[in-house]
Parts: sequence; C-alpha cells; structure tokens
Amino acid sequence: MPMQASEIEDLLRETFPNAQIKVEGNDGVHMAAMVIDESFRGKNRVQQQRAVYAALKGRMDGPSGELHALALTTKAPD
Repeated sequence: MPMQASEIEDLLRETFPNAQIKVEGNDGVHMAAMVIDESFRGKNRVQQQRAVYAALKGRMDGPSGELHALALTTKAPD
C-alpha cells in the first residue's frame, strides 16, 4: 500500500522532532524528502541518509516495501 507524504513526515518527526522536514510526491511510491536537523552536524551524507532510512522503520525494505523510492536531501542547519 503506497505511503502518503504526511505518513512519511510523521515517521521522520518521531526521530527528528525539531527538524525542518518537507516531503513531496503524489504517487505514494516515488517521493522526495528534505530533512534539516542539528543531529546531522559533523556526519557525512551517507550517515545522514542512513539515519533517515532508519527512521522509516523498514517501510523501504525489500520488494514488499511500501515506499519504493525516496530522493533525499539532508543537512545540518546553516
């Protein structure tokens, strides 16, 4: 079952409560998210993106994952 942008944002908000989060996409399968959070400071892009994927709690795992593709933009605040 496809995921809505609000569902993705809710999952991310659990892990990143103070982040600036923007989720876009309307097909529920191919989405884009921007997450700006202080916890990313000092981490490389791979570490940041792994933290976001972990926050999705398996929703992207394997062929039965609810979310097929998520284009990510992650960074620490300026």
